Amino acid sequence: MTSRPTALERAFALASSGACASTNEIRLALKREGYSPDQLFGRSLIRQLAALCAASRRPDDDAGSASAS
Repeated sequence: MTSRPTALERAFALASSGACASTNEIRLALKREGYSPDQLFGRSLIRQLAALCAASRRPDDDAGSASAS
């Protein structure tokens, strides 16, 4: 039997992977994967996830989108 991570564990995995740029994107990804994002509340948790998202983004992500214009 394979155990599935909880919604909260998956949120942290998404944030640290760089796949999501914001907590709103994390919520959408969780919904797409069949999780309920209802556990994502509270100022401290949201700050942690947002900080992970920011830290996980590659430095050239912003520059790449600006130079494409």
